[in-house]
Amino acid sequence: MDLVVEGSPTCLFHALRQDDVGEIVCSPYAMIATDGGIVSTRKGVVHPRNYGTFPRVLREYVRESGRMSWEEAIRKMTYLPARKFGILDRGLVALGMKADLVMLDPKTVAERATFDDPHAFPVGIKCVVVNGSVAWNGRTISKSRSGRVIRKA
Repeated sequence: MDLVVEGSPTCLFHALRQDDVGEIVCSPYAMIATDGGIVSTRKGVVHPRNYGTFPRVLREYVRESGRMSWEEAIRKMTYLPARKFGILDRGLVALGMKADLVMLDPKTVAERATFDDPHAFPVGIKCVVVNGSVAWNGRTISKSRSGRVIRKA
């Protein structure tokens, strides 16, 4: 209890077998998301999923194992969550939609974050556009902060 009172202990749990994770991720009923967030200082204890969830899915389940198509993985990461949460102006590239886009290299996109280096950015992400403004240019994060809190209509 002293650790809890005096510090901020970290616990790591692995509750599912990797085969089970694959079955869930590849299920046609599953969306792909993460509860991790990016820490602006790139310091502190975070889970590698904060930086690697989406690149890992694309590397492991699309490119390497072929268990999902690129189109299906992207749909599970964009359209499906947007519709499920009633965010109707995102999730598709179409006229009138918000311009949130990621340009990636399908041959190299992969997670690099580990428990030893949880703040490592993924590889293969060439550009990220948020609300029509470049947020990541492949080398640095923009200071423009064009992201907005999204509230269900």
